[in-house]
This record gives sequence, structure tokens and C-alpha cells, in this order.
Amino acid sequence: MVRKVLFICVQNSFRSQVAEAFFNNNPPKGWVAISAGPKPADRVNPKAIQLMAEKGIDISNNKPKKLTKDMEDEAEVAVIVCSGSECPLVRAKHVENWEIEDPAEMSIDEARKIVDKIEFRVRDLVERIRRGQVPVEKPFLNMGGL
Repeated sequence: MVRKVLFICVQNSFRSQVAEAFFNNNPPKGWVAISAGPKPADRVNPKAIQLMAEKGIDISNNKPKKLTKDMEDEAEVAVIVCSGSECPLVRAKHVENWEIEDPAEMSIDEARKIVDKIEFRVRDLVERIRRGQVPVEKPFLNMGGL
């Protein structure tokens, strides 16, 4: 059975698309990433396509997808990559909120820094999955030294 990571941003046009692509470029064995958003855009942001091409990853055929309950239910890990009040609340066994700024209206150089930040965060997530540190299905309870 394939285990899933779900990357989420509002429009699924930049940050979550980039995160999905980085994850699927070198996933942990048995894992795959998908991405979606509650208000999907008509297309992936051209800057995202350009910046990922610079990294050797083609996302030019990707399409923004609408976030569904089934996606949430199937994901073992959900990563909210957006920041601000429009970010959705999601349920998964393990949820992370990365609060990454929206690069859509930034200059290409500023957007490149965001892509690099996402790449770093995804590599860290992949390594934590490989080490068995994620997903954490139960919260750590401090039992007062017991």
C-alpha cells in the first residue's frame, strides 16, 4: 500500500505544487505526494514552472486540484504550506503547518528563495519519514517523569 503526503495551499498553484514535485522527485520508499487547495487556480503559476525547470523538475503539465475529504482521509501526513487566514484546517494522522509566504506576486529572485526554502523543508520531511519520526500518530504526553 502506498502511503501519502498531502501538500496544501489555497490555490494549489505554487507552493504546494513545488512541494509535491520535490517530494516525488526523491520520495521515501512506499510514499507518494499529492497536492491540492480549497480554491484551485486555473493553472500552475508560470514562475513556479520556470523555477522548478531550473531545478531540473518539469511541472508544466500539472493542474491545480480541489482539496477533498477523501484526499485528507487518505493522507498519513498533511502539510499546510500557505500562511494566513485563508489556509484550510485539515485532518490527517500527522499535520504540519509550514506557513510559507506566497511567492506568486514576488519578483523571480524573491520567489526563487521561497522555492529553495520549500526544497529544504521537503528534504527534511523526507529524512524524518525515512528515520521513522513521521508520521506521529499519537501526541507525546509528558507523564511527569513516570
